[in-house]
Amino acid sequence: MSDIAQCGSVYWITGLSGAGKTTIGRLFYNKLKEIKNNVIFLDGDELREVFGNDLGYTKKDRFQCAMRYARICRLFSQQGIDVIICTISMFEDIRKWNREHNKNYIEIYVQVPIEVLKKRDQKGLYSGIADGTTDSVVGMDLDLELPIRPDITLNNTGNVTPEKQACKLMEILGLCGEL
Repeated sequence: MSDIAQCGSVYWITGLSGAGKTTIGRLFYNKLKEIKNNVIFLDGDELREVFGNDLGYTKKDRFQCAMRYARICRLFSQQGIDVIICTISMFEDIRKWNREHNKNYIEIYVQVPIEVLKKRDQKGLYSGIADGTTDSVVGMDLDLELPIRPDITLNNTGNVTPEKQACKLMEILGLCGEL
């Protein structure tokens, strides 16, 4: 497809575990779905299950997993479907590949200081690192390549509700007038 208008957008929402990617992403999806029919929501944890949980959490496995996500997003986008995907996406090479292969790629970084994530610790990952029951946590014992040039950065320290973060995305993307 050569016409950019025919391609769907890929909204790649990235950040560390517990940053609020999925919560904000689902709310953003619900808002976008009100004005567009061709929108799907994908979550990295759910996609792992869809692909059969055949990859672990090593750096190599995580890269392979992220590449799967990037390719499936491209597949849907090429068919005119907007994709909202929430994934840690710890590799700049994946984000670079996305920019090169998805014509309507929008990178959204949900930024939260590690101290705040440790306090939230919704999945017990950060406390698990401290007590030795968990390993392979991105940003702790696995290196993270922070996004170099995200299109949008949302600071999600808890001062703004997830609903307002999703509204902010709609505003920044110029989609509010369409509601």
